[in-house]
Amino acid sequence: MPTFLPSAAFWADWNRLRPEQRAAFLQARDLFLDGLIIGSFHPSLRVKGFKSRPGAFEMSWAADGRALWRYGNPVAGQPGPHVEWLRIGTHKIFD
Repeated sequence: MPTFLPSAAFWADWNRLRPEQRAAFLQARDLFLDGLIIGSFHPSLRVKGFKSRPGAFEMSWAADGRALWRYGNPVAGQPGPHVEWLRIGTHKIFD
């Protein structure tokens, strides 16, 4: 099972999301988790490298919902990749 570590910036962004945005992200996160396990992300997530931050990726979870993340070092004793959530919100997180 993949492991996750949200950053302080992610939590600050999360606290600004409306409840329906949080729900939409959690649904997309389940698809994201499936993609991590099988090695291929669902096309609706539009996962791609984030050009402004080498090593980071962006994921779409709504029409104007984005999350930035990167692969971190695996957690000892835990199978699967480790994901560090960097930011979450609208396109404004790219500014």
